[in-house]
Amino acid sequence: MKWTSWLAAAVLVGIVAVVVISSLRVAEVRCEVCVSFGGREACRSVEAATEEEAQRGAHANACALLASGVTDTLACERTPDSTVHCAAP
Repeated sequence: MKWTSWLAAAVLVGIVAVVVISSLRVAEVRCEVCVSFGGREACRSVEAATEEEAQRGAHANACALLASGVTDTLACERTPDSTVHCAAP
């Protein structure tokens, strides 16, 4: 094999290693967020490294169910949470 093939294989192995290691990272916080928008309510849970990340992710997931289109999605993401419950997983 040429040295370029070895280099490409090494880069590919490095990328796979980063993906595997980052996916195995243990979450520190689990948050369940409920959002009311457009006369409906949706609740979603997310685990993340920080409480802020978990809340933001759960809010975005709930809005994905409630809103359609860019305008609705932006309006939903500016809507305050109905309820938030965070705890260690």
